[in-house]
Amino acid sequence: MAEQMARLNFPMDVVEERDMLVPVPLAPSRARERGYNQSELLARLLGAHWNVGVVEALVRRRATETQTRLAPGDRLRNVSGAFTTVIGGRDLAGRHVVLVDDVITTAATLNACAKALHEGGARIISYVTFGRARAAGDVP
Repeated sequence: MAEQMARLNFPMDVVEERDMLVPVPLAPSRARERGYNQSELLARLLGAHWNVGVVEALVRRRATETQTRLAPGDRLRNVSGAFTTVIGGRDLAGRHVVLVDDVITTAATLNACAKALHEGGARIISYVTFGRARAAGDVP
């Protein structure tokens, strides 16, 4: 992923300004069930390649239903208010934060995370995902 992104022509101020990578958090029950957070694994690999630190700056306030089974409008409601920034020790003020997730479909999860990061003081919020999936009802 990092090597492919290096080949793309991103504006240099965005590329050089990345302050931290923030993985999308799992609910504690989902993390126990899986034994790992795939977004965190991706963030750690990208961080090592880019020499950018990984900060677990977000937490899930509540478990959410898996997005894969929901229609686009339901996805927004499902993750609305589900994330918050960690208070104390995670200075986001004025930072460029790169959210890392495994798959994007409607961007509802990323948008909910970005809202929490913005409320926490982040200045720029970008995202990177491993894959893109189609939402139910999307036209190919």
